Amino acid sequence: MATLGTQNISTSYNQLLKVASLNPISGSLQAITSGNDISSALSLSTSEVKSTGSLNVDGTSLLSGVVTFGTSLTASTGTATIGTLSVGTATISTATISTATIPLQLGSVTFGSNLTASTGTATIGTLFASGPATFGTNITASTGTATIGTLVATSETVTNSTVSNRITAGTYRIGSAGPSITSMSYGTASFPSTVVGPYNASGTSTGTFAVTGAQLGDFVCGSINSIGSATGGAGFYCVPSFYVISADTIRWAIAGPSTQGTIGAGIVSATAWRMTA
Repeated sequence: MATLGTQNISTSYNQLLKVASLNPISGSLQAITSGNDISSALSLSTSEVKSTGSLNVDGTSLLSGVVTFGTSLTASTGTATIGTLSVGTATISTATISTATIPLQLGSVTFGSNLTASTGTATIGTLFASGPATFGTNITASTGTATIGTLVATSETVTNSTVSNRITAGTYRIGSAGPSITSMSYGTASFPSTVVGPYNASGTSTGTFAVTGAQLGDFVCGSINSIGSATGGAGFYCVPSFYVISADTIRWAIAGPSTQGTIGAGIVSATAWRMTA
């Protein structure tokens, strides 16, 4: 009060602050005014403080209770550091997040244009794409098996197609209007030396071997690597045939139309495939 000590009340009362009404501060907000009733942006009650203008804080502000933001929360410069933020619904125009830990999403998660891990690995448990999905340069299953329901490839190059790294397709269609291959089976076995009689009369030129997955009605093609060699099947004409005789079993049969001959031991192999229109 030192600055008012030398002044008359009639000339200095407007420098004092008071509440707007004649009542003291109560449970209802009252605007703080000057002595000559000019209202400020600040209102007070016994339990609340309100500002109708800008609230500027130079130091650190500790908000220990619930904080409600009207339309925006802005860090005009620098970085806004928030310990734990719970957001019901948020619309973010641009955000840079160095590290984010996202809890398990049990419901549907919708991504607008992309989901990108700029470095490291983005691990996604189950990904369901109801519409078209576009992959940039590759689709990789680093471990386990990548199962794709329907795959349409206009142009495809497969490299490193080994037993441990290959494509497994349930149905594979050839061309835009061609047939579909639904199953293929392959097997090999030792082929013993055999004598082929003319017209297969001796009955010694047949045998069977296992091809897992082969079924009656499958198309079958095969070969015996000793036919036509220097020691096997030379000098006579023979016709080998292959067909499924029962589930997982293929029979080979060799007929000599006019001349008996001997086919040396070797390897017999066959592929059985199933197709639909």
